[in-house]
Amino acid sequence: MTAGAQSEEKTVDLEDILSKFSISGRYHLEIAALAFLVFTTNSMYTSNYIFVAEEVNYRCTKYSIGGNSSGDCIEWVYDKPDSFVAEFQLANQEWKRTLVGTVHSFGYMVGLFIVGPMSDRLGRKTVLIVTGVLGGVFGIARSFSPWYWLYIAFEFFEAALGDSCSPAFILITEVISTNHRIKFIFLCSLGYSFGGLTISLAAWLIPYWRTLLQVLYAPAILFFLYKYALDESPRWLLIKGHNDRAVEILEKAAKKNKLQLDKNALDKLSCENNKEAEFLDIIKSTFKSKLLRRRFFVCLVWWTTSTFVNYGLTINSVSLQGNKYLNYALLSSVDIPGIFIIGYILIKFKRKLPLTCCFFAAAVLCVSQPFVSADLPAVSIFLYMAGKMMSTFYFNITYLYTSELFPTYTRNSMHAICSSLGRIGSIISPQTPLLMRYWFGLPSLIFGLASLLAGLVTFLVPDVSNDVLPDTICEAEKLGKSKKIDLKKVNI
Repeated sequence: MTAGAQSEEKTVDLEDILSKFSISGRYHLEIAALAFLVFTTNSMYTSNYIFVAEEVNYRCTKYSIGGNSSGDCIEWVYDKPDSFVAEFQLANQEWKRTLVGTVHSFGYMVGLFIVGPMSDRLGRKTVLIVTGVLGGVFGIARSFSPWYWLYIAFEFFEAALGDSCSPAFILITEVISTNHRIKFIFLCSLGYSFGGLTISLAAWLIPYWRTLLQVLYAPAILFFLYKYALDESPRWLLIKGHNDRAVEILEKAAKKNKLQLDKNALDKLSCENNKEAEFLDIIKSTFKSKLLRRRFFVCLVWWTTSTFVNYGLTINSVSLQGNKYLNYALLSSVDIPGIFIIGYILIKFKRKLPLTCCFFAAAVLCVSQPFVSADLPAVSIFLYMAGKMMSTFYFNITYLYTSELFPTYTRNSMHAICSSLGRIGSIISPQTPLLMRYWFGLPSLIFGLASLLAGLVTFLVPDVSNDVLPDTICEAEKLGKSKKIDLKKVNI
């Protein structure tokens, strides 16, 4: 075969096509807007229990023996008779109130093992739509629940089967080139902060918890419209062998952005992930490497710390001095400049130093916050907000860093496992307000120590940048040993 014939048969990688698109083009701005809405709803769904199952003061009005406090209470009166705690009669059962958040996080963890494989099998778009609608259905059903344990069951199923954030995140990472990926992801991620601002405003305007849930979840039914507004991931289509559909979507995107794509290049389009493998085989091949096993455990510490501290600080923010709705809104708003700051840092620098600094900074801020004098509430709140911003920083870096430490054909699987098992942190975090009974500063102290531990284990992994992603185990093991890996010369 001649060199000319070989050149004609050479395939074109999807990355070469995507690099021609800008995130400021109409097509990707539309995707960003749709993903923004998904992340907004996800933010509200994962945190609404803070206001729905809020703490309410109560007192006993009737005892079983002698009409005094020597007997068991048989009748309680609540400061808010129409509250979640009052309607389900949870007086003196604080653990049942905080269990709502724990069950949601547990459902989310279980759901990652369900939604991830479904997304790989059925497509990002399909699963996004199904989970988006199911989240709305279970959320509305929860608002009508007459029994506490039925409410808990709906809470679990909504988190497990209604997580549209996971397929949405994978989709936005696959529709943009590597050069623009960080900027595009963080642009879409602004939806998280907007969701936090929205839930605080909604909870303030709608004090009755059942009505609040109905207002929050009813619009989710409209996610079925994404069937017409959103395209499937071209990368996923190529993996599944649907080249014609992938080309059709790319041509549609080019038309919207007023670009001219080479027809011959589209006909030769391919994707590096063009082979499917059994899930267990993929995992086994990765864990055979000592270095990758170490990275997995480090990533597990990162994820557990990130979910534990980030959600823990969010939950405990309503216990700060001042208006709880305003405090929560402020906590959400600090994430907005934080996203731009961390995006700039990650574009200019690598990963290890920023991540380590964020962990250590969060440790110092969280540990010192409880020791601020009660006469300085502004200083205390500032330290708390700064600690929350640092936790947001390292959560975002963890999301990205994890995907860069593993080879291409195990990247999604390892990311899903680390994310899922790391939700242990978010399962525990709703219980941290109970620690304030022993000392009001105990939750912040524990958050600081957890951040310190995560910062120390970061020294066990190599530094990487977003310009080189390893495809094989051999390439992944060489990360950090040279400034740049020639992926074409290194084979497993």
